[in-house]
Amino acid sequence: MTVAVRVVEVGPRDGLQNEKTIVPIAAKIELIERLADAGLGTIEATSFVSPKWVPQLADAAEVFAGIRQRPGVRYPVLVPNLQGYERALAAGAREIAVFTAASEAFNRNNINASIDESIARFLPVLERARADGVAVRGYVSTVLGCPYQGEVALDEVVRICSILHAAGCYEISLGDTIGVGTPSRARTMLLAVAAAVPMAQLAVHFHDTRGQALANIYACVDAGVRVVDASVAGLGGCPYAPGASGNVATEDVVYMLEGMGLRTGIDLTRLVETGCWISILLGRTTQSRVGRAAA
Repeated sequence: MTVAVRVVEVGPRDGLQNEKTIVPIAAKIELIERLADAGLGTIEATSFVSPKWVPQLADAAEVFAGIRQRPGVRYPVLVPNLQGYERALAAGAREIAVFTAASEAFNRNNINASIDESIARFLPVLERARADGVAVRGYVSTVLGCPYQGEVALDEVVRICSILHAAGCYEISLGDTIGVGTPSRARTMLLAVAAAVPMAQLAVHFHDTRGQALANIYACVDAGVRVVDASVAGLGGCPYAPGASGNVATEDVVYMLEGMGLRTGIDLTRLVETGCWISILLGRTTQSRVGRAAA
């Protein structure tokens, strides 16, 4: 039987949050619907963070309300705290994501809180979500390195993932925020976390800053992970990580996975068309190599 890998599309949120020019609501909705049409089963739609911090996503409620949600497709949204959770719930969200980092320095620069303080902020969110029947995904960033402190202790990555798992996150995404990982390091990190959290509840999220993302994904899929985050056309980066270029392109990930004989359920032709469309709308060339080859 063909092994399936679930691709989590983060372009509409993680991909667009850095854009300086405000993308129209209609275009954001169309992007999400095009991705669903291409077969993406999980599409991170937006973020209910403060508009002060991420102006691009100030229209989160309007975008979420405008999506023509279809059966079988999940539309998680990012929330930073209870206030964001309340806004997301009011908009109709039934799946959320919370986030922290494995680096103290990154957390301090990102959200002005220590790791433990950031966890304390969202534990009440998880409690509320559990009572409301809302699924929660957890993000842990800087798992392979930090722009401020450099090396990140593997034990700390494992500790934080264990806390998120125990608190009720159904899945934990391991993020190489600045793209410093290499395949052997990525695999070692994944297996260390998988010794504490079931592999079936882990995902990987690689940035391609140094051109290692696909190799890292290959190593992690080979090690047993079955969920991979990616961003259409390679959109995105991290506003709090200097020099961090975009996420790995969904088109390139799908091309590689399908070429490995793994099943994604995604129509690559439609996905490439979507990547080219959003890139033109943003006034740039797609960062997907597969997209460029098809142009």
